[in-house]
Amino acid sequence: MTRPDKSAAATSTLPGGSRRRRVRRGGGRGVPLPLLVPALLGLAFLIVPLIALLVRAPWTSLPELLTSAEVWQALQLSLVCATAATAVSLVIGVPLAWLLARVEFPGRGLVRALVTLPLVLPPVVGGVALLMALGRNGIVGKALDDWFGITLPFTTAGVVIAEAFVAMPFLVISVEGTLRAADPRFEEAAATLGASRFTAFRRVTLPIIAPGIAAGAVLAWARALGEFGATITFAGNFPGRTQTMPLAVYLALQSDPEAAIALSLVLLAVSVAVLAGLRDRWMTAG
Repeated sequence: MTRPDKSAAATSTLPGGSRRRRVRRGGGRGVPLPLLVPALLGLAFLIVPLIALLVRAPWTSLPELLTSAEVWQALQLSLVCATAATAVSLVIGVPLAWLLARVEFPGRGLVRALVTLPLVLPPVVGGVALLMALGRNGIVGKALDDWFGITLPFTTAGVVIAEAFVAMPFLVISVEGTLRAADPRFEEAAATLGASRFTAFRRVTLPIIAPGIAAGAVLAWARALGEFGATITFAGNFPGRTQTMPLAVYLALQSDPEAAIALSLVLLAVSVAVLAGLRDRWMTAG
């Protein structure tokens, strides 16, 4: 028997007798140098700063630095506020994602753009916007102060609001994408069996999109934990009340660089843990 010609196997005949070559995945025998060099530079640009952080870390004094009262105070406040901000994002973000994915209404594209705006908005600008809305003289904050005596800026509640403002879009995008991928016919089948729309959402849709909600919640939590600009602008930097881990890193960098590195390592470890938890989404191909 004769083996098939490889060149013939790589081509096919088009109508009219013309031939075309099939494109194979991974068919290239080498990486072009004009692509390899900038690719390696980009890899180094992203990895070298992280390696430098590990190299310069004060490993011998790290336990002492991380067990100080100031560090634990900032870490505890960060964990509590990030968790609270994630809870707020879940309560109002999941229904918002469902609205964007399932309901047709005029201006839905504009609403989606406004929802995702905090992703690209500078965090400091977000903090200023929160002050203009919820500050004592803000369009909403003035009424809260006059009618209920509620003041949000420069409080722990202000930290939660600032973190939720910048973190909730991550949850909304994740959940909306999961909802669009889910088959709406399951909800329609539940409706034909007599279930209300809310019951169908609670008993049918939520279990289907639970992985997307979990992934979005993890992303929102990690983003809230690392928030700096909106927090310092809207809530300030008061130890024990509004000083979260990123703010403590910024403050320590001015007086104690080793403590700043130690705090940065904690946030780096959290980021790595989040990435490892979402490895099925970001660390696999296809």
